[in-house]
Amino acid sequence: MNDPLSKQASASDVARAVMSGKVKATAVVEAALTRIETSEPAINAFTDVVGDRARRRAAEIDSGRHRGPLVGVPFAVKNLFDIKGLPTRAGSKINLDGPIAARDASLVRKLEAAGAILVGGLNMGEYAYDFTGENAHYGASCNPRDTTRMTGGSSGGSGAAVAAGEVPLALGSDTNGSIRVPASLCGVFGLKPTYGRLSRAGSYPFVDAFDHLGPLARSVEDLALAFDAMQGWDPDDPVCTDRDAEPTLPELGEGIGGLRIAVAGDYFERGADSVAHDAVERVAKALRATKRIVIPEAAAARSAAYVITAIEGSQLHLPRLRTRPQDFDPDTRERFMAGALLPGAWYVKAQRFRRRYRAAVQKLFEEVDVILAPATPCTAPRLGQVMMKLGGVEMPVRAHLGLYTQPISFVGLPVVVAPLQKPDGLPIGVQIIANHYKEAAALRVARHLEKEGVASAPAE
Repeated sequence: MNDPLSKQASASDVARAVMSGKVKATAVVEAALTRIETSEPAINAFTDVVGDRARRRAAEIDSGRHRGPLVGVPFAVKNLFDIKGLPTRAGSKINLDGPIAARDASLVRKLEAAGAILVGGLNMGEYAYDFTGENAHYGASCNPRDTTRMTGGSSGGSGAAVAAGEVPLALGSDTNGSIRVPASLCGVFGLKPTYGRLSRAGSYPFVDAFDHLGPLARSVEDLALAFDAMQGWDPDDPVCTDRDAEPTLPELGEGIGGLRIAVAGDYFERGADSVAHDAVERVAKALRATKRIVIPEAAAARSAAYVITAIEGSQLHLPRLRTRPQDFDPDTRERFMAGALLPGAWYVKAQRFRRRYRAAVQKLFEEVDVILAPATPCTAPRLGQVMMKLGGVEMPVRAHLGLYTQPISFVGLPVVVAPLQKPDGLPIGVQIIANHYKEAAALRVARHLEKEGVASAPAE
């Protein structure tokens, strides 16, 4: 077990130490707040630190008033989660003039019910319409693996805070890849659950059809601990599934026995740096996965995801686009305005295609349990980089970091990103994709890779 006061400590390390009485929750919180203060000038992951609240909560835990599987664990959340007493920024300038949150988001309350301690809100791309982690209002989050590089977005602060060891656990959101892209570029584990599996109540929306919430951490055990604590139906989220909690932690030790694992070919083999494909091949070899499958019409799925995202996102922000256009990040404003001009018939066509695509993908899971694919087409680009070369072709960075994530969230499949570290280079992640409500299968595969030393997420 790592020293529970060090930046290398996992959430499970901390919880075991606090539960056993070896360390006080107040000491854990003070250590985390010190790390944040020390790291932030270089990382810029946090927009809000709630130190006094965290200290009060830690004191209550030390008095014996709170217990749970995450007892004493510091965590932080992307600033589109409501934090009681703060405006919900959602990466924007405009929202600072909005109402103060009257209570915490549902998942914040669930983690605290499990004993965790909220320490703050995290930087993100404006209104979650971003893959880079750069924010015009609050500055870019910097990648702890190389601070001249992007974190990925839009949950860039979440990826950076975990990779830097500021906190062992963070929450992000994923609409088209916003947990998976930062997990890949920052070299941490990330979980995008099944659509509707975790409550979105108390989070600022982006695209209702695709919005997911989930955890980022430095170990698979921590992902499972957090996911299990957050499961459960919530009547305040109309798409939250009325389904009993299905704990994944007990299954982590089962390994990969009995799981049918395949590699996604065709679309997922094209248009990326060799490092992305090499990572998938390395994972496939470690899992002895030789089967290859084709996810049909993945390129069309990505295009349809763009259409739905642009139209739904722009409709949500039309009042602000009309009254405060100057207060948007110009890049975000232009994308929203372009989306507002798209014809409604395109949206209908995209949704009809989505139903057909979902059925085709679902059929694949009759022959496999898990599918492997790249998480990002490259390692972290440099901050401010606009174009990159993929497959010998110049492509816009912002639009193409979600090349491989969008066709998956388009139909709400659960995904774990397993990070591969390179001693002489930047990390990159591999998507472990499972069927709906089969998060446990993806987590089992990720845990096997972690045990075999293929995937890891040390604090920088």
